[in-house]
Amino acid sequence: MNHLGIRSKVLQQIAIGCIIALATPMVVLAGTTIKMSYNGPPRIEDNAVHAFATTFKEQVEQETAGSITIELFPNSQLGNEEQRMEQVMTGPCINIASFGGMETVFPEMFATNVPFMFNSYKAAHTFFDTSSFIEKARKELRSRTGIELLAVVEEGGFIAFTSKTPIKTHEDFEGLKFRAMDASQVSMYKAFGASGTPIPWTEVYLALKMGVVDGQMNPPTYIIIGSLFEVQKYLTLANVQYSDQFLLINGSLIDSLSEKDQEIVRRAAYEANVKTREFVESQVGDRVAFLVEKGMIAYTPNAEEITEFKKLASPSYINWLKKEVDQSWIDLALIDALKANEGAK
Repeated sequence: MNHLGIRSKVLQQIAIGCIIALATPMVVLAGTTIKMSYNGPPRIEDNAVHAFATTFKEQVEQETAGSITIELFPNSQLGNEEQRMEQVMTGPCINIASFGGMETVFPEMFATNVPFMFNSYKAAHTFFDTSSFIEKARKELRSRTGIELLAVVEEGGFIAFTSKTPIKTHEDFEGLKFRAMDASQVSMYKAFGASGTPIPWTEVYLALKMGVVDGQMNPPTYIIIGSLFEVQKYLTLANVQYSDQFLLINGSLIDSLSEKDQEIVRRAAYEANVKTREFVESQVGDRVAFLVEKGMIAYTPNAEEITEFKKLASPSYINWLKKEVDQSWIDLALIDALKANEGAK
């Protein structure tokens, strides 16, 4: 994956839906509207990212007495991941990016996505709120791109496998074909004895229905959003990875705000994130129950089975990542995750 090449390509694209302001400082005046883009449908009950965006919008608008308005653009209305990253680098807007967006400008963030990295929600929250890794990443991202990372948004809990056949141990992957989101997942499936094929989210349902692939991985929220229960029979609640996205704001934009408004924006990001986490985690059991009602058969691996998954998946992922980013980023992420897991006990 040639990240520098990808970034060069992205920087040549025309930003969609945002004003490009490279030559002059940005000034946010009373009555200013800021565009905020993200993936997924505008349904609070299904899409945690939309729930977060709605809460963030309401708090900013209320606390600024309407002098700042946040205009929401769900369903990637302002463009794909690369286009929206271009927009937030060059224009006065906000973007909630997935790893697909982050990889174009900051692949180091993949160090936070090592399989089975976090033992609990509490550990993940500690890591993404206070770790040395996140602080270093925030500074490097701002220096490299001009983007400020405001928060890491929980988008659906931990990730589960779905498949056409039961998966209880890593041996059950042998010979199966899985949809992969990116190269990191391809490497993980290979370690399990399966093959991974990169397929865009919008094509996953049809690929599963037509048998192009046998399975995929996502948190229960996205399995519901995508109606994947219609084309998948088995659900393995392995808690493979913490499912998150990244709240990004143009650096010049936030610098142009008054100190009071900067504080309002940052506080709204934090508090909306806390509320979204509570909402997501309170709904996990209900979402799994919904999938079972729809006909899926759910299985929760025991500790021994999880350990075996981890023995294969983690080294494979790290070996892939070493080719993409400096080892120091990986080491720092793993150390901070270990501390977070210990502190969460």
